[in-house]
Amino acid sequence: MSSQARWIKAKAEKSLNPPQVETALNDIAADWDGSLPDFLRDFPLGEEALIHLLAVSQIRAERLQRNPELLRWLARPEISMSDRGPRRMLAELHDSSKSVRAENFRALRLWKAREMTRIALRELAEASSLEDTTAELSCLAGVCLAIVYEECDTRLRARFGAPHTEFTILGLGKLGGRELNHSSDIDLMFLYGEEGQVSPRLSNHEWHNRLAEQIVKSFSAGEPALFRLDLRLRPEGSAGPLARSLESMENYYAGFGETWERLALIKARHVCGSKELAYEFSRQHQPFIFPKNPTPELLDEIAAIKRRIEREVPADELDVKLGAGGIREVEFVIQTLQFVHGAQHAFLQEPGTLKALRAIAELELLPGSEVRILDESYRFLRRIEHRLQIEAERQTHSIPDDPEKRERLARSLGFDSAATLLADLQASNERVREIFHHLIASGTAAPAVNLDIFSDPARATRTLNELAQGSVSFHVAPRTRQIFRRLRPLLLEELVQCADPDATLIAIVRFVEAFGLRSLLFELLATNPKLLELLVRTFDASFFATNVLIRHPHLLEEITRSANLNRSLSLPEHAASLHPLVERGDLDSIRLYRQTQLLRTIMRDVLGLGPLPNLWQEITDLAEACLLAAAAIVGAKNLTIIAMGKFGGRELTYASDLDLMFVGDDFRAAQDFITVLSIPSPEGVIASVDARLRPEGEKGPLVGSLEAFEAYYRDRAQFWEIQALTRARPVAGPNQETFRAIAHAAWSIAGRDPDLFGKIDAMVQRIRAERGSGNDALDFKTGIGGIVEAEFLVQALQMRHDVRETSVRLAIAKLADIISPEDADLLGRGYEFLRRLETVLRRWRNTSASSLPPDPIEQRKLAVRMGFKDRESWQQAYERARADIHAIYGKHFGG
Repeated sequence: MSSQARWIKAKAEKSLNPPQVETALNDIAADWDGSLPDFLRDFPLGEEALIHLLAVSQIRAERLQRNPELLRWLARPEISMSDRGPRRMLAELHDSSKSVRAENFRALRLWKAREMTRIALRELAEASSLEDTTAELSCLAGVCLAIVYEECDTRLRARFGAPHTEFTILGLGKLGGRELNHSSDIDLMFLYGEEGQVSPRLSNHEWHNRLAEQIVKSFSAGEPALFRLDLRLRPEGSAGPLARSLESMENYYAGFGETWERLALIKARHVCGSKELAYEFSRQHQPFIFPKNPTPELLDEIAAIKRRIEREVPADELDVKLGAGGIREVEFVIQTLQFVHGAQHAFLQEPGTLKALRAIAELELLPGSEVRILDESYRFLRRIEHRLQIEAERQTHSIPDDPEKRERLARSLGFDSAATLLADLQASNERVREIFHHLIASGTAAPAVNLDIFSDPARATRTLNELAQGSVSFHVAPRTRQIFRRLRPLLLEELVQCADPDATLIAIVRFVEAFGLRSLLFELLATNPKLLELLVRTFDASFFATNVLIRHPHLLEEITRSANLNRSLSLPEHAASLHPLVERGDLDSIRLYRQTQLLRTIMRDVLGLGPLPNLWQEITDLAEACLLAAAAIVGAKNLTIIAMGKFGGRELTYASDLDLMFVGDDFRAAQDFITVLSIPSPEGVIASVDARLRPEGEKGPLVGSLEAFEAYYRDRAQFWEIQALTRARPVAGPNQETFRAIAHAAWSIAGRDPDLFGKIDAMVQRIRAERGSGNDALDFKTGIGGIVEAEFLVQALQMRHDVRETSVRLAIAKLADIISPEDADLLGRGYEFLRRLETVLRRWRNTSASSLPPDPIEQRKLAVRMGFKDRESWQQAYERARADIHAIYGKHFGG
């Protein structure tokens, strides 16, 4: 083994990364002219600095292996022993290559890589302070940007002509603060002076956006990219144009500028292009960035940003940038103090973090001990960050999990072990976090509301933020966001009461987007808690009503006028409103009227503005009014229309079909009438009709004469068909009283049948077998003690005792002396409970429902919508209602 090989092995073994160092030194030595040990013995920064670089930076080691001449360049004292500003960098660049711009700036990329190696070497040798290192890295980015900008500008002028206005590039973030790290994104904004025309076919806006596009493209073309550009801090973020005029910038920040953008602009500075334009931008926006008297709303927004930072701390506690007590929190403390006090103290208007911290110390805005903690912690965290990124020039901020890499990092930073490094990091983070926490008192802003009511609190938080801020492509004015901050706690208080807060919040977002005038709606809801309560309750109670409101947001104001919502509308009032539509034959408007009034009824329902029987009456009156309007349009005046079932009893609920029979001889009119009622449209149908209760059912004629009805019920009708006549109620046409008499005669005669109760019970059992779900506990309609048992019991007693009443509820009251007041009360309450349950289930989608949802979670939602606090208490009431109904049923049917 040669002396050089022994030297390499010895140096590698003592290093932080023996395999990597040995490989690198051997590769360099293989192409080295002369003795490598002798050369490095006189290395300006010391051979240990180079060994350190080779050990901790694989990417720099590979550069030196590929290009040993780079090592000779680094060995020149004037290169490595002092920092370099933009003039020296540019001079060196132009001396090293005559074609910087060729091949997608290939020479510029090579020069940048060489400079990155020099800067890393100086930092590892501790020949450069943190400020010097970050300033050199920022200067390097600025030089690259200036060269690319000048080339793109020259090309564009040659091709399209020159605009008669200035252009400048502003650096933000770490570039703006002259504190780039070894793998920073470059945050930029492109700005031009005035609108105008470069040529008749090309505006200044188009020209400068093409320029910006070319700059962005040039930075990313070729491998590796010069720098990663981040343009998301510009107005409107990724959705906004790349370049804006000075006036456009002013209009945006005046109308839509957010508090986080104020903080971002603290670091804005000129990088290249017109210095005068950059200065004008800074002067123009100084009141926005540094308000003289920050309002309580602005301080609330700062507090909200602080809370968001606290929420977004990553699970990885070893993230030196985003972790608790990390770089981001140090920067936030400093920028917040700049924002609050910058207007009164001009020397606080400094983009650099450490310079701004010195200004804070001079003004005694923080105690001296806290300033020292922030200064020391920031330097310590940035040193760790730089070591992590020096390895491969990758954007990483997390201490590695791998024990070997962790130990290497610790020793590179001068610690004797990883454990010592982590202990110091934890102590630093805790000190910073304490300062961060008390920076803005928790009482400055509204207390955070517990979001555990949502299945996914993080997603709910994002949704609430989207409510305030709008979609990615839509900007919301600051006043709108201020109003929403008042609205938010009120909204959450209402959502706490909901059966399904998640679905309700999504419905609110959909409605806000449909409403359009966000600020007007937020103001309306924030100043009118009753309206907010109505909206939230409606969305929680009915998906159907939600969709109607989203399709027609204007209905909210129309329906909620106090005089309109607080009282029910009668059949004559509906008829009067529909009369002009009938005159025009306007079926679409009749359908919309029905939808609107059904929405109104749902709103009255969710607010509890009337008992359940009143709700049935409202739904029935609306259906009857629309039915009569349709009958008038088709000219069905010679038809006698008979309402059956719940329609006949004036006890319709949501999504109830209209059971109808027709008396007369005008088949065409009846057919047209059903068609008109049933034609689907975006607003639904006027009514869903079921005509199967007519003689012979679906096999029988749609229309029959009085004589045919009388003969059928006397001679051929099945028992259940006669039973159904207890609910028959004529609603239109001639001969109403005659039909009423025929119906009464038929069911009263059948009521004398000795086997009345046996026949009706057989029908109950048949319905249960044919229509039940197979799980009796869920079948609140057909199951034991369900709605069917209650209704058939009442009809049997009516028929036996000749009690004329189409309403089940009123019939129960009339039967009290027959079955006992106590049983009548139990039967009535049990029946109303089950009908309420049915109403709530049907209200959700305005569709039929006869069984409970099997899912306990859905049952809990049903319970809450019915007014119960929990599923258990609802379950007890449900089982009690069914038990009471079945017990009374058994008394009369022998069950």
